[in-house]
Amino acid sequence: MSQTKIKVRFNDILASYHEAAPITIAAIARVLERGDFISGKDISDFEERFARFCGIPHCVGCASGTAALHVALLALSIRPGDEVITTPMTFIATAEAISHCGARVVFADISPETLNLDPQSVEDAITPRTRAVIFVHLHGNPSGLLEIKQLCDKHGLVLIEDCAQAHGAKIYLPDGSSRHAGTLGRVGCFSFFPAKNLGAFGDAGAIITAEENLAIFARRVVNHGRQDKYLHLFEGFNYRLDTLQAAVLVVKLKRLEEAVERRNAICTRYEQELADLPVSFQSLTVPGVHARHLFAIQLESRDALREFLAKQGIETGIHYPIPLHLQPAYAHLGYQKGIFPIAERVADSTLSLPLYPQLPDEHVDYVIAKVREFFGKG
Repeated sequence: MSQTKIKVRFNDILASYHEAAPITIAAIARVLERGDFISGKDISDFEERFARFCGIPHCVGCASGTAALHVALLALSIRPGDEVITTPMTFIATAEAISHCGARVVFADISPETLNLDPQSVEDAITPRTRAVIFVHLHGNPSGLLEIKQLCDKHGLVLIEDCAQAHGAKIYLPDGSSRHAGTLGRVGCFSFFPAKNLGAFGDAGAIITAEENLAIFARRVVNHGRQDKYLHLFEGFNYRLDTLQAAVLVVKLKRLEEAVERRNAICTRYEQELADLPVSFQSLTVPGVHARHLFAIQLESRDALREFLAKQGIETGIHYPIPLHLQPAYAHLGYQKGIFPIAERVADSTLSLPLYPQLPDEHVDYVIAKVREFFGKG
């Protein structure tokens, strides 16, 4: 039985705006009326609320997630000559931040189940110059973080969490407590790019930490190394969070947990209805909450399925088609194709299906039906 063709967006960013438009417009209007566009009151308001949400003492707003990573590395005294290990299966910002400090980017392979850093590959990459590991919660999955933390503790390395996709992710610990993504490393770094689980209306980011000295240093770095208006302790950066973006984030933070629940509900439908097909899913291997920023499947016929779905009006994404160790930007590191076989296989086979909290159930049904039709299971 044929279905009427439906246009299914991969991610409808404007849907979250329309969902709370009157409140958001009012929040922006208050900033405009006050005129406190730089370092306005909404910044401290958001920082306090986001720190409380994550269950950690300190949050420092930044201009972007990339800035957050750069500042975190500087705050942790990562310097030229140091090595920092991270995953090649991430957006380039993770590695760029390392290079911006003058440190050397070192990649390690990923786990085929979690798609996050593989502990053995990380340990194999450690040298006397290794100072830190950046753990990326890929697609919002916190699995593998505890193992990497144990490895860092064993070798005396700094653990930094790249939580750009992990707003709302949690790990449940054996003692019955829970920890939000970003609170197990010394620093957690977030992006509030518009497409994120918690997205602003432009670039924005934040650092969270339990260490007051790191928060104080980070707050100075993002604001030109400033202690007072005309007293600069060192050269910093113009990495401040914009007040208008902070006002938007205060409004949207109130709906974050509800949005993550909806994302998980959609992903559960996908997993249940596609379980009998020749596709694999990213695994949540630790008790906790997957933030579900993206829902990615792996299959051999990725490109054919993507073309088929496009003809049915369904948008999809690929995250990420070229692992970082094979990007021209990192050719100078000398990595060759085949060195990280899991990351390369995932890059060649991964396809992200439509996912956002406002995605209508009928659109979810349509996507499922068309994926099944592709495999002759309609």
